[in-house]
Amino acid sequence: MPVTLDPDAAFVYKAFQDAGRPAYETLSPTEAREYYRQARFVTNPEPPLLKSVEPLAIETADGIIPARLYTPRTLRQSNGVPCLVFFHGGGWVIGDLDTHDVACRKLADEGQLIVISVDYRRAPEHKFPAAVDDATAATAWISDHAKELGLDTTRLIVGGDSAGGNLAAVVSIAARDGNGPSIAGQVLVYPATDFAMTQPSHREPETSILLTHTVIRWFRDHYLNSAADAEDWRASPARTQTLAGLPPAYILTAGADPLRDEGEEYARRLEKAGVAVTYRTLPGQFHGFFTMGKLLDQANVAARDIGAWLRALT
Repeated sequence: MPVTLDPDAAFVYKAFQDAGRPAYETLSPTEAREYYRQARFVTNPEPPLLKSVEPLAIETADGIIPARLYTPRTLRQSNGVPCLVFFHGGGWVIGDLDTHDVACRKLADEGQLIVISVDYRRAPEHKFPAAVDDATAATAWISDHAKELGLDTTRLIVGGDSAGGNLAAVVSIAARDGNGPSIAGQVLVYPATDFAMTQPSHREPETSILLTHTVIRWFRDHYLNSAADAEDWRASPARTQTLAGLPPAYILTAGADPLRDEGEEYARRLEKAGVAVTYRTLPGQFHGFFTMGKLLDQANVAARDIGAWLRALT
């Protein structure tokens, strides 16, 4: 479909082009990670003031997973507090606790709940399904330690952006099928849901902005062991046998994003399966905008909208 960037998004995209931004597929994973980490200083907005930010060490069978616990100044409490378990984006290759630090602070502040950001293992050092194993294990650990963390296990939500949205969707399915605690909701920000990559938005040149079709393949090739992995629902949650019985979902897509159509279709299929879905789309934004609140005010609008959904849900 025709895509026209919003004026601010077009300005940001041109600024990246003028700056000679290197394509991720021309870099090593190590170089790409550092470049992505440095970009946050240009794009992340000023963080809200929180009550506290603390490190966590999540013990699993595969080792310690670093995590970060965000407590806002205003916190909704009854018999414990709600919690959003957050998985950062970055194509399963880049991204970490720091690249999504401000996004997690904003979600904690807007949602008036605790956010725990999980630093799962990344490819290519740790290929599929290592990230999935860490995401499910971390969620289970958080639920198991809810009392000492002051959390209400009936109000445990998972969420993430891009690859993190993929992991949140997978954790929700695994929990429904008995491999994890009960999940009260899922926040999927421009999620990757199907490695088939056959949707029209994967073929439209207008969507190849920042997250290009070429770099998606670069991420895929680093993450998956072989083409056969793409058929596994743990890599492509849209391939699961049924979406019925999953928790309520908030799904956000961007118009100029190769993942646009698979995110929209996932929302449609969830609704058809009887799941309560709040679907939002920003036609003039590109993939990755959510962490760019310094440059793109719609990122801040989206964070407020997600926060309102979280407050209503929990």
